[in-house]
Amino acid sequence: MSDDEATLAVIDALEDLAIPYMVVGSFSSNVYGIPRSTQDADFVIQLEPQTIDRIAARLGPDFQVDRQMSFEMATMTSRHEIRVSGSPFKIELFHLSDRPHDQERFRRRCRGQVQGRDTWLPTAEDVVITKLNWAHRIGRSKDADDVKNVLAVQGDALDWDYIHSWADRHGTRALLDEIRRSIPPL
Repeated sequence: MSDDEATLAVIDALEDLAIPYMVVGSFSSNVYGIPRSTQDADFVIQLEPQTIDRIAARLGPDFQVDRQMSFEMATMTSRHEIRVSGSPFKIELFHLSDRPHDQERFRRRCRGQVQGRDTWLPTAEDVVITKLNWAHRIGRSKDADDVKNVLAVQGDALDWDYIHSWADRHGTRALLDEIRRSIPPL
């Protein structure tokens, strides 16, 4: 099973089970920016009792679902990992947190395409805000690169007032401005 097939299988499972979710991480930044390769697929889900058991049953034996919740340091969120048989590719199911921006980006999620499949995604603005926050807090260069690529592709189509309001709240406005200045003019 390819990485894309595994990701689509999880999308199908979440859709079939009517579990509220959105595809995040590099898959979402690839939709709005310049695609890059990745070794995982990230989802944010609303977790209810038995959600993980239902997902595991729906996915079947090609997927090993870790029913034990773990804490992810980069996002400061609880998660479950799914391993794909015979592949180093993994899928992470992050629990929707109660942090204000996490709640807002989930509320604003929209339908879009990942690998030709209709799915739930954060808005381009929320991808920028989240990746900007991670780049600031963790210092991962790939997150700053993702911000730059989304800004370069989306440009004036973005709701800059919305982005600025969250960047100001998160203390990431200086980094946002620095990244914007680094984008060469067209």
